[in-house]
Amino acid sequence: MKGKFAPDFLFGKKNYQLMIVGLLVIGVGFILMSGGGSEDPEVFNDAMYNFRRIRIAPALVLIGFGIEIWAILTKPTK
Repeated sequence: MKGKFAPDFLFGKKNYQLMIVGLLVIGVGFILMSGGGSEDPEVFNDAMYNFRRIRIAPALVLIGFGIEIWAILTKPTK
């Protein structure tokens, strides 16, 4: 029963759940990208260019943005 001043949300529960999942995937991607530096600036560390930081982490961030777009464009169920 909706009253005169009841809020009418733009997104449904499924949309918000998908948005949270997308944000978590983006967060995991950025966490996987971090690190790889060297304690000594004179020493080069090859760990900066490993497979996880170059391939997996950016792919997760892009997948997370795709989930966010899908969450926004999905029609809310009422």
